Amino acid sequence: MSLSLTGIHHVTAVTGQAAANVEFYTRVLGLRLVKKTVNQDDVAAYHLFYGDEVGSPGTELTFFDWAYAGPNRPGAGEVASTGLRVSGREALDWWQRRLEAEGVAHEGISMQGKRATLGFTDSEGQRLRLVEDADGPVNTPWSHSPVPPEMAIRGLGPVVLSVRSLEPTARVLTEVLSYRRSDEYLLQSAQLSTPVHVTVFETGPGGAASEVHVAEVPGAAGARNGIGGVHHVAFRAPDDMQHAQWQQLLSQAGMGVTPVIDRFYFKSIYFREPGGVLFEIATDGPGFATDEDAAHLGEKLALPPFLEPHRLRIEAGLKPLPTQDVLGGHNAGTS
Repeated sequence: MSLSLTGIHHVTAVTGQAAANVEFYTRVLGLRLVKKTVNQDDVAAYHLFYGDEVGSPGTELTFFDWAYAGPNRPGAGEVASTGLRVSGREALDWWQRRLEAEGVAHEGISMQGKRATLGFTDSEGQRLRLVEDADGPVNTPWSHSPVPPEMAIRGLGPVVLSVRSLEPTARVLTEVLSYRRSDEYLLQSAQLSTPVHVTVFETGPGGAASEVHVAEVPGAAGARNGIGGVHHVAFRAPDDMQHAQWQQLLSQAGMGVTPVIDRFYFKSIYFREPGGVLFEIATDGPGFATDEDAAHLGEKLALPPFLEPHRLRIEAGLKPLPTQDVLGGHNAGTS
C-alpha cells in the first residue's frame, strides 16, 4: 500500500497573550476553543486548540502561550501565512466588513493563485488569510459561534512556506511525502517589495485543504520563531498503522524524524524539512472528546493521564482565561 497524507491536520503558532488570543479567535473569528490544555513539553504554558464544533482534524489552529518569547521575525524557513477556508466570495465580502468593524488590519480581497483571498493579522502580527473554497470539505461549525454558519470558517486552507531555495523542499514534498506539483503563481502583497514566485503542491484528493504553497525567497534572512509566528504545520495520517509507516519511511529517508509521540488526543512525529520549516504528521484520532463531553469541550483545563497527578501544581502556574459563554452569543456578530 502506497502512503498518502490526506491534508493539513493543524497549524501551531505562538501567542504571548493567552486571554486576548482566546477572545480574538472565539469572538472575532468564531472558532470554538475545543481544548484548553498545556504544552506537554512546557507545562507552564497553555496549549490552546481552536476548531469546529468537535475540533475535527483539518480545522485546528493551535497556540503555545509563550509570553516570554520575543516577537516573530519573518524570513526564510517558516510558515509565512495560514489559510482559513470559507464558502466563497460572498463570505469574503462579509468577512471584510466584519474585520473592519472589529478594527482588524487587512489587505483587502485579492487573488492568490486561482482563489480570492483576504489577508489579515491578529493583534500580535499572526499572518492569516481567508480563502474562498466553495468545493472543499465542510465541517460542523461551532453551534454557539457569533459567526453565522454560512459564513463560518470551514477549516484550514493552504499554508504558505517561505524558503530560500525551492527544489530541496520540493524534493521532500514530492519524493518523500508523495505530494504532487499542481500550480504556480506570483504572490503579491503589501508586505512584499517585489512579487514572489510560489509553487503549489497538493496531496490526497487535492483542493485548498490539502495544499502547501512554497514561496521561494533567495537571499532572505532566516526567520526567528516567536510571538506572532507559526511554530509548525502538521499533516494528516488517518490511523496508527499508517502513522507508524510514515515514521519508518522518514527515518529510512534520513529525515531525522522523532519516534512516535503519544499526545493523547493524537499521535505525532516531527522532522524539519531542508528549508527549515518544522513538519509534523499527526493521526486523525482519537480526538478531543476522549476526556471531555463533546458538549463541554474547552471549558476546563484538560490534562492527559500522565500529567493529571500534577494538576494542582500545573494549575497554580497558569493564569485564568475568559470562558466561551462570556465571549460568545449565538450568531451575535453579523456585521
